[in-house]
Amino acid sequence: MLSGLIRPELIHGSPILWISRVALAFSWIYQGAVPKLACRSSGEVELLGHLIPVYRWACMAVSWMGVAEIMFGLLLLVSMRYWVFWFNMMALAGLLLFVALFEPAMLTLPFNPLTLNVALIALSLVALLELKKQKNNSHAEQDC
Repeated sequence: MLSGLIRPELIHGSPILWISRVALAFSWIYQGAVPKLACRSSGEVELLGHLIPVYRWACMAVSWMGVAEIMFGLLLLVSMRYWVFWFNMMALAGLLLFVALFEPAMLTLPFNPLTLNVALIALSLVALLELKKQKNNSHAEQDC
């Protein structure tokens, strides 16, 4: 079904891996661009204020974090390396731990960091499994 809509050279492997990578990349790019750069969220600044008490510096750090998140989203989109997905899972777990320690009330809100990060970690695991399967298949083809 997807093969008629998407050229194979753009997929870089299985459709499941491609969809996972696009969804993960979209999440990071959106989270970097919208609440950190385009419409700076006061919640983002307050949360970072636990580490950087000077408001102006916290605002600057949020902007730099937005740029870094966009760059990481692009890396997820183009990379076929295991470490990128492992780093993604560790970063999401670390960010979740940070929220749980400093703003635990956020975990009770609808569509909160807990539900989002757990879903994105699961999607990263799906991508890792697909990437491993794809690499195993390519090695098996080379052996024939």
